[in-house]
Amino acid sequence: MTLSLPLLKPRPADARPVWEEPPGAVGKVAKAVVVAVVCAVMILPFLTVLSTSLASREQITEAGGFVLFPTDPTLQAYTTILSGGVVTRAVLVSVGVTVVGTTLSLATTIAFAYALSKRGVPGAKAILMMVLFTLLFAPGMIPMYVLVKELGLLDSYWALILPGMISAFNLVVLRAFYMNIPEELYQAARIDGAGDWRILTRIVLPLSKGVTAVVGLFYAVTYWNAFFNAMLYLNDSGKWPIQVVLRTYVVQNKQLTADQLGLQHMPPQQSIAMAVVMLALVPILLLFPFLQKYFTKGVLTGAVKG
Repeated sequence: MTLSLPLLKPRPADARPVWEEPPGAVGKVAKAVVVAVVCAVMILPFLTVLSTSLASREQITEAGGFVLFPTDPTLQAYTTILSGGVVTRAVLVSVGVTVVGTTLSLATTIAFAYALSKRGVPGAKAILMMVLFTLLFAPGMIPMYVLVKELGLLDSYWALILPGMISAFNLVVLRAFYMNIPEELYQAARIDGAGDWRILTRIVLPLSKGVTAVVGLFYAVTYWNAFFNAMLYLNDSGKWPIQVVLRTYVVQNKQLTADQLGLQHMPPQQSIAMAVVMLALVPILLLFPFLQKYFTKGVLTGAVKG
């Protein structure tokens, strides 16, 4: 007696791969569980920080430090740190550095990338190789400090902007996008008498809104979150951005006094610390919903050509 095994039906040549097939019931449940766990891991700390910043002194004392669900929320910590003093000044410094730095970085990176994307520009390949070299090999902390000192930028806000004004990665991304714009558009504009400035402003920038928004977001996040350059180049604590204040008074657990905040009565230190954390998180967090539609398109720019 012989056993016959069922023959497997060969898959068609144009069939989708197995991993692209719709998941079954078990797969859908597993995905839902994984997504729920990841969301809980991400949301729970944020919710704890927000709740503690809104909690009263009694709730914080009863909970032992952190509050998950405040029963009597209050904005006293936020009104305290935003009523003047070191935190308010640090927020204004961070906003100014982020706005000015992002504007200058976008302008210089766009102009640089457009010049390197043009064919026939003398020395373009050599300059591009130097840019790629800086992407692979950083100059180091001591040479950067010596350069900033010799330029007279110590204890200046420009020390937070100029050393990192152009990112090699963002430059390469923009250049790749500009090179993928059809050459016929450039030729048609040249025939109509348009120069490089008009081509850049009327053709290139309108076609690259997505990648420009993403690069701008990268720059804004970098400037807003930067704290090491401020610690290295700024000796005056009155010029510190919010991230340095956050590190000093939250991470290092240094106490904010009533004199530093310009007040007579102080809310709980735990509420103030968590309110400072929220101030450091929320501004950049609010930008992502507006730029989300550009994000996927922008980060994949230059990856597929054709």
